[in-house]
Amino acid sequence: MKVAVLGAGMWGTAFAHLLAGRGHEVTLVDSDADAVRSLVESGRNLRHLPELELTGIGALEVEQATELFELVDLLVVAVPSRTFAAAVAGLPGSSPLLSLTKGLDPLSSARLSTLVAERPFAVLSGPNFAEEIAAGLPAAAVVASKNGELAARLQAEIASASFRVYVNPDLIGVELCGAAKNVIALAAGAVDGLGLGDNAKATLMTRGLAEMTRLGLACGARADTFAGLAGMGDLIATCWHPHGRNRRAGELIGRGVTPEQAREQIGTVEGMTAAPVLNEMAQRVGVELPITEAVCAVLAGGEVKDLVVELMGRKPTGEWSAPPV
Repeated sequence: MKVAVLGAGMWGTAFAHLLAGRGHEVTLVDSDADAVRSLVESGRNLRHLPELELTGIGALEVEQATELFELVDLLVVAVPSRTFAAAVAGLPGSSPLLSLTKGLDPLSSARLSTLVAERPFAVLSGPNFAEEIAAGLPAAAVVASKNGELAARLQAEIASASFRVYVNPDLIGVELCGAAKNVIALAAGAVDGLGLGDNAKATLMTRGLAEMTRLGLACGARADTFAGLAGMGDLIATCWHPHGRNRRAGELIGRGVTPEQAREQIGTVEGMTAAPVLNEMAQRVGVELPITEAVCAVLAGGEVKDLVVELMGRKPTGEWSAPPV
């Protein structure tokens, strides 16, 4: 395939490398002129994954890529959720779009697939830390689309000996998993920052998965998606990986750093963008998300320790009683 990867961040770069390794003709496209110049001159992304040789991968600025967008067989988008809508608006061409972005649109509170009605759309999700993918370590992901033929084609074109790809028809569930797991990872990081131990962290992750599933079911998703790679798999990785941005941000906040300071140190923290959107979505469909609500309260200036007490003091209930809380 001829592929354009829009977004030369860490994951976009690693995924471009993965596609090139499968024999596809890949061009990284970015709005940062310095980043593109560095890619062209050195064959490396010196800001992200600087040790990775990007053999056979081209690079263009967005303004230079109009003709490329018209010709590609696949457009891959790997930008933060807050810039996704602007990045895809008005892009020329009609090729299928594969989203690597794990989040929701903060302005419309919509799933990202709803912003791309004019193109065939798919999303790739799973426990996929870019450094490990770039190093060729074994990993797996799901590709979800309403278009089963597109999903099957992408599965065949992306999968390799080190990157196993499954098809999942539940686009709603996979998109919600990608956003919600980052919010739970913020809370898991706060548990680490407070030194509350592995029992507390495992409990939080398990109840976090329960509330992710509860929201998904209310929005029309399938329960088994949340037990799969996009749900439980990505949640485990995001909550435990020492360098994961959301977990690290939560840990800093648990140690007394403000959310703003954590974002300044780390950069893009998708869980901070997704938390209020998910909370609003939950209110619309009438379900409770206690952990997400607590994260929103902390992001608004609440004390982490006070919210731990509040979560632990919730009314006792059966684990699977209805409504689960």
